[in-house]
Amino acid sequence: MKLNKPVISWALYDWANSAFATCIMAGFFPVFFKEYWNYGVDASTSTFRLGLANSTGSLFVILLAPLLGAIADQGATKKKFLFAFTLLGVLLSGSLSLVPQGNWQTASLAYILAVIGFSGALIFYDSLLIEVAPDDKRDMISALGFGVGYLGGALLFGLNVFMTLKPSFFGLPNAETAVKLSFVTVSLWWAFFTLPLMRWVPEPYSRHQPEKRWKTVTNGAKQLVSTFHEIRRLRVVFLFLAAYWLYIDGVDTIVRMAVDYGMSLGFDGNSLIVALLITQLVGFPSALVFGWIGGRIGTKTAILIGLSVYTGVTIWAIFINSILEFYGLAVVIGLVQGGVQSLSRSMYSRIIPPGQAAEFFGFYNMLGKFAAIIGPLLMGSISILTGSPRSSILSIVVLFISGGILLCFVDEKKGIHLAQEIR
Repeated sequence: MKLNKPVISWALYDWANSAFATCIMAGFFPVFFKEYWNYGVDASTSTFRLGLANSTGSLFVILLAPLLGAIADQGATKKKFLFAFTLLGVLLSGSLSLVPQGNWQTASLAYILAVIGFSGALIFYDSLLIEVAPDDKRDMISALGFGVGYLGGALLFGLNVFMTLKPSFFGLPNAETAVKLSFVTVSLWWAFFTLPLMRWVPEPYSRHQPEKRWKTVTNGAKQLVSTFHEIRRLRVVFLFLAAYWLYIDGVDTIVRMAVDYGMSLGFDGNSLIVALLITQLVGFPSALVFGWIGGRIGTKTAILIGLSVYTGVTIWAIFINSILEFYGLAVVIGLVQGGVQSLSRSMYSRIIPPGQAAEFFGFYNMLGKFAAIIGPLLMGSISILTGSPRSSILSIVVLFISGGILLCFVDEKKGIHLAQEIR
């Protein structure tokens, strides 16, 4: 595969924005939110507030996604809107370093806006794949972005973890200052590695005249409705998407709430950050291995195995009492996290009509934005109602089991046959 400038530049954006997903969303924000911005607040209340912030951010993205998808289809505005949403995420990520102790409301607002910037930019980033990848190389180049993202996120996260564990080595007075500086490094990293995409990835040609451009927003909304009706007609696709929405919500909830859960059990924040780094390092090679397993035993079977592991890990998490056990959880989650995500995408690609792949994947990506609404809110609500963080983590099992049950009814062979009939 030839790695030209547009391909490398496109993949580097995944390297860029994974810093936010890893360092802030999954790592330092939950720790700092509980220990610094919710200082003196009981664990159940802070867990509810974190779950509310995550769910609110995801809800805003859902409301914006159809409109953003329609705008992306215009072509000549993709890079402009990607830059605008990236700028929002970059600025708000850095602003977290300025929020004073105890001010959880401002921290939540900044985080929600940063999540909107992160998720909004991803819609336009995904749509640029067709501009850098020919049909026969698209899977490989898409996987390149996925892998580069894992590596980039882990690299900066590892540096920031070391900075918080050994602040004196960097000339910093304490770990608190190191975490604040980490928010700034995410902003700089994200901004700097976005520049190659803005410079070398071509802006798609648009046939729309400037005065008619906003009409495509209405057309895009109509197309979304049309695609939804067709998905309902294709029962296999509809069942898969329903299953995917449930279990990917569980996956994303664990990513966002695992550190908060560990802190609620009394584990040291720095140790939990190390656990998250372990998950990142294990995740990429495990995704490749899972892809091989899917080819040997079937994609759906491999996904169900991954969901079974997730269910077992969640139940195991109720009983853990030591940080070593939490590290064990991190390793096991890393073994299946990337695999479940990548195999879900490949299975979906086989049961949709080949001639309508762009439309169906547009809906798939929009549906993915629904993730992390039910889980964090469910986990936070049960935590505050029962006063037990161990009870809250058990609620995620419902998402894995219900999603897995629906997936069992997805007839992949029938879906492939029906997809081939629709041209």
